[in-house]
Amino acid sequence: MPSQTLPAIKLLLASAALIALPTVAHAQLLDTDWSDADEGAPAADEAPAKAKKASSRRAEIRPYIEAQQVLLADLDDGDVLTYSTIAVGADMSVAERNAEAQVNVRYERLIGWDNDVRDQDIISGLARGSARVTRNLTIEAGAYASRATIDNRAGSAGSFVGREDNVSQVYSVYTGPSFAARVGDLSVNAAYRAGYTKVESGDVGPLPAGQRAVPTFDDSVSHAAAASVGMQPGTLPFGWAVGAGWNREDASQLDQRVDDKYARVDITVPVSPTLAVVGGVGYEDVRISERDVLRDSLGAPIVTPGGRYVTDPASPRLTVFESDGLIWDAGVMWRPSRRTSLEARYGHRYGSDTYIGSFNYTPTERMAVNVSVYDTISGFGGSLNRTLAALPTQFTTIRNPLSGDLGSCTFGNGGTTCFNNSLNSLRPVAFRSRGIQASAVTNSAGWDTGLAIGYNRNKYLTSAIGALPEMSGIIDENYYVAGYLGRDLDRRSRFETNVYGNYVDPGFTLAPDVYSVGANAAYYRQIWRGLTAGAALGIDSVKPEDTDGDVTASALLGLRYSF
Repeated sequence: MPSQTLPAIKLLLASAALIALPTVAHAQLLDTDWSDADEGAPAADEAPAKAKKASSRRAEIRPYIEAQQVLLADLDDGDVLTYSTIAVGADMSVAERNAEAQVNVRYERLIGWDNDVRDQDIISGLARGSARVTRNLTIEAGAYASRATIDNRAGSAGSFVGREDNVSQVYSVYTGPSFAARVGDLSVNAAYRAGYTKVESGDVGPLPAGQRAVPTFDDSVSHAAAASVGMQPGTLPFGWAVGAGWNREDASQLDQRVDDKYARVDITVPVSPTLAVVGGVGYEDVRISERDVLRDSLGAPIVTPGGRYVTDPASPRLTVFESDGLIWDAGVMWRPSRRTSLEARYGHRYGSDTYIGSFNYTPTERMAVNVSVYDTISGFGGSLNRTLAALPTQFTTIRNPLSGDLGSCTFGNGGTTCFNNSLNSLRPVAFRSRGIQASAVTNSAGWDTGLAIGYNRNKYLTSAIGALPEMSGIIDENYYVAGYLGRDLDRRSRFETNVYGNYVDPGFTLAPDVYSVGANAAYYRQIWRGLTAGAALGIDSVKPEDTDGDVTASALLGLRYSF
């Protein structure tokens, strides 16, 4: 191999998914950057960025208290409601040499002025952090709390301003260690995370005619582990890796269990300084099972006061899905520079064809473009934990200024993470999720912008002779877009706006497709030291196909004091 091409090939392979992991989602468990294998000094345009990052180490915490008055108007029937909110929260950011974290948490008390708006307690927040314990060992953790749509057949709105029906509180946390080391020419990686997800009970409200209510997901414990060992090309004319992994989720509803074990070998063969052929082959054993519901003397399911099924612990386990055998994939990887990378693979997994890939383009520190194609199997808790683990440790938290709820996506140069796919509907059964998401983030000329567009397809996996036969093989599809724009107008004022759109096909027979769109804008002005006044306007529309929809307008005035 010519000596002048070897450094370029090592640069290409430094960011390859060379470890033995079958999907992009699994690759999130391990550090696949392997940047310490690169030879030579950083590029000239990257050196100032590295120096800036080193000099900007900081730890900031900003608690606040907030009072707001909200007006909500139904533009279809003319009803106008008002309510007040009192909130406390904190924004924290840490960027030190051995630790990075960001925490945004908020508790809100909603106070209704009449019987049409019930008093509510709302908790929302997003946290992600990592701490380097030793040179090779890092501990990571994350947490999520927000409200979500219970059943997308009853309307899937992007805003919960003034809503009570079909809304529930969701919580998810995870933590675990990751290990990365070099042993001679070998790269060794390992990671483990444990997670817990909980959904509070809630009232779905009226469903379309002919639709039966489905119990809401309750809680689950999930585990994910992976390990690999591999070598860059040099000693050999190709790179290789051997790895194995295990994913497990145990959910309380129907004692559902998702168990996925795999082992595989991956090979990367350079064909030019910027292009390589990649492929892998292995063995995977996926098994999903559940128990039946406890039934009364007439054979009807026994339901708790919260609307969830009572599992029959004496019933035999019902096999929901199993796939046992060979898995493989092959494709290409292209890395023309440190700022651009592309990987695309086609293969066989879960008993059928699979497509996975990613594209990342970061031309400057102020712009990033990302595309990901994914194919995974999990339950609701495992899916939400995996999305949370993909969140970078520094991000921009987007909130609806009128409800305080987290936006569907977070934006940052480290990547865009959207929770649409995980929170599309709080189903209590496992599913196979396939889709694509594209996003762009910029920070230029004083404007902060973010845009995400995606498509997600969930195929639900439950027994056709169990408690939920109507969900066996159901496929729901979600097309979504989310956008954000913000700007500091001067040293004391700021403008922000958010837009969203969703098109949901719930997949149930006779269940209509649902369209939802909305936009809001907010203006903030510091009036004295830590005291800031805010005003916001919003409009939201939810429309099931072939029926009348709901259009609501909302307005807010408020004060925040930051300590």
